Amino acid sequence: MPTILVADDDENIRELVCLFLRNDGYTIAEAVDGKEALDVYASTDVDLVVLDIMMPVMDGWTLCKELRRANPKLPLLMLTARGETWEKVKGFELGTDDYLTKPFDPLELMARVQALLKRYRIGVTQTIQFENVTLDRQTYKVTRGTESLTLPLKEFELLYKLAETPGQVYTREQLIDQIWGIDYTGDERTIDVHIKRLREKFADTPDFQLETVRGLGYRLGVYK
Repeated sequence: MPTILVADDDENIRELVCLFLRNDGYTIAEAVDGKEALDVYASTDVDLVVLDIMMPVMDGWTLCKELRRANPKLPLLMLTARGETWEKVKGFELGTDDYLTKPFDPLELMARVQALLKRYRIGVTQTIQFENVTLDRQTYKVTRGTESLTLPLKEFELLYKLAETPGQVYTREQLIDQIWGIDYTGDERTIDVHIKRLREKFADTPDFQLETVRGLGYRLGVYK
């Protein structure tokens, strides 16, 4: 089973999270602050990190940044009492993959952990399948049932990024940096144009939708 690192200075919350994860069969590593979490990560084969924002010594913002620098593909889940939109945006911009606000439903926590680990496995196989649509990043082929679809490279990369974690919100800036590159100097509204084109091409596929999240960005919603 995967190993999950839980970093939170609140002993009660940390023990609760670890309890549910252990009951689901995961191996657990613990840390009480960001610095200890980095030390544990350096000495342990970690598959996912659950981290709090408000921690002593090194806070969750810095920890998130350092972990993302060490491993761009490591799944990160922020677990925090803060829930303002700007803080969520900041978390996503620093590299977190998902965001869960305290108090939380343990079942929702488990569902989000499973979804992030599924994304990690997708990263290894480079293939995503949802309903009758398959995206193969090794060949850049898209199939819908028996039909083959041809997508321009950037449209494929955009759809693949959103499909890695259905329900995950990505800001325009994140999508620009990850798909066009940090040196891109064009209009970030190019994301809107590509989303519009993808919506048109998949208009006959009602089981998933490219959704606009007001004030944040975009996500892929799957409904079957």
